[in-house]
Amino acid sequence: MTDVDDSTELSRPARRQAEIAAYVVQHGSVSANDLVEAFGVSVMTVHRDLDELERQGVVRKYRGGVSAQPTSVFESNVAYRLTTASAEKTAIARHARTMIEPGMSVMLDDSTSALALVELLEDITPLTVATNFLPAITRLTQLRDVTLLALGGIYSATHDSFGGLPCAEAVGALHTDLLFCSVSAVSPTHAYHQEQEIVLVKQAMLRAARTKVLLVDHGKLQRTALHRLAPLTDFDVVVVDEKTPEDLVHALRDQGAQVDVAPL
Repeated sequence: MTDVDDSTELSRPARRQAEIAAYVVQHGSVSANDLVEAFGVSVMTVHRDLDELERQGVVRKYRGGVSAQPTSVFESNVAYRLTTASAEKTAIARHARTMIEPGMSVMLDDSTSALALVELLEDITPLTVATNFLPAITRLTQLRDVTLLALGGIYSATHDSFGGLPCAEAVGALHTDLLFCSVSAVSPTHAYHQEQEIVLVKQAMLRAARTKVLLVDHGKLQRTALHRLAPLTDFDVVVVDEKTPEDLVHALRDQGAQVDVAPL
């Protein structure tokens, strides 16, 4: 069972649902009784959690059990993303933090990689921070000396963020010093995401920032996704974690990307 980073401040039911989502993804298909035994909760609680995860599009319920949705569906879901590569995202965020100075304007996308950075901003204020990610917005409201620009649009429960054309237009009205963002998959030459509507907002963010930083844990360098976001050379820095195989780091650099390796 995968631990969820407490810094995301999930409620207990939401944390359990994220862990159940990860468990179902890992096993592919499980029974309700399996989940009762694995998580030490009642059958009623399991079914309530599964109803919520099915509503979010993470799982499919069937009589007596549950199975994971296709990879492209559950990898987009925030409950699943909050359970993955927590240590790597924290390490990448620590490195990214060194690029921020008091007084800067910073844009964050709706990635959990960028969310890990929010917890490190408190002692480098004043800052102006723009984001469309509701968990980041919620946390940033608690930080002193942060001017928060909440980027609205069409709310997605699956991503727990705002998107669509209204969000892209809101992004287009800004010009920030820095952008920190992530994607679903990275090849030696390009960054990809599995959903076109998410690509729309991320591309607007790329146009709206002076310095663009891509945050990617090593697992994303071995995946594929449908929609191309941008060439890696469009980013000023690509930050990976030290679990990234050296041959993959060399492949990125050979294609012209500036790659920083964050120590764990």
